[in-house]
Formats: sequence, C-alpha cells, structure tokens
Amino acid sequence: MLWLEIKELIDFLNKLESSKIFYKLNKVRDEAIMVEIAVPGQRWEVEFMKDGTVEIEKFISDGDFYDVKELETLIKDFCD
Repeated sequence: MLWLEIKELIDFLNKLESSKIFYKLNKVRDEAIMVEIAVPGQRWEVEFMKDGTVEIEKFISDGDFYDVKELETLIKDFCD
C-alpha cells in the first residue's frame, strides 16, 4: 500500500528533524526518493523504493584532510 510507504518516509523525516539531523531530499532513480543525510564524518543515502523497500548506503570519512592540490587529482580521476 502506497500510503504505508509514504507514512514510513514522513515518520523517518520527522525523526531526523526532531534529532536535529540535517537532510535533503533528492530523486536519482525513477523508482525511489532519496534522503541525503550529513553527519560529522559521514554521509548517508537512504532510498525509499517504489516497492516499499529501503536501501541505505553510508559514506564514511577516513579522517584525512587534503590541501587544494587534491582538487586536480579528483577532477582528473573522475572526469569523462
């Protein structure tokens, strides 16, 4: 039932807000709504799928910091 999935998404967003956790909504796949969450040292992508499933991907910092020279490396490594 679609209303159950929407309720689950809204309940999750309300929990983030009450916990004062920053998030933004995005849509990168036809069948999902993504909640992007930023917390210190981590970024999470939580996707609420059309079929009712939820997928979570976590990106965790290695704790290293880089200077401005790293920008060239990133662009070179990830350009088309």
